[in-house]
Amino acid sequence: MALTVHVDVVSAEKELFSGLAQLVVATAELGEVGILPGHSPFLARLKPGQVRIQISDTETQVFYVSSGLLEVQPHIVTVLAEYAENAANLDEAAVIRTREAALQAWRNCLVDRECARTLAQATAQLQAIDRLRRAGSKLGK
Repeated sequence: MALTVHVDVVSAEKELFSGLAQLVVATAELGEVGILPGHSPFLARLKPGQVRIQISDTETQVFYVSSGLLEVQPHIVTVLAEYAENAANLDEAAVIRTREAALQAWRNCLVDRECARTLAQATAQLQAIDRLRRAGSKLGK
């Protein structure tokens, strides 16, 4: 039996995941971090990106996280997100439209931070959808 770590993924609105995992990968501000059971404690800020939870050799869940905190303890990993959603629940067509609108707005106002934030969030959501799709194809789904 593989070693596991307890993982909780919560947003301001809801709990998205609570269970055991073999591996957690998250998009921190300074880059992706991988957490295995028994990892040294640390705290990191998350940027728009993914949290991937490998539950078993054949099952991985992918979540989009807008921002938040990642707390790692040897036997528990906690993701506290401002906004988070299971990548399987993201509407790809709506995200593409949002991203295109943000790109157009960004071209029109290169100094607008809100345009850049919207673009970064839509891009991260599309990456989470793509990661979920690739994980599913590896499992023969």
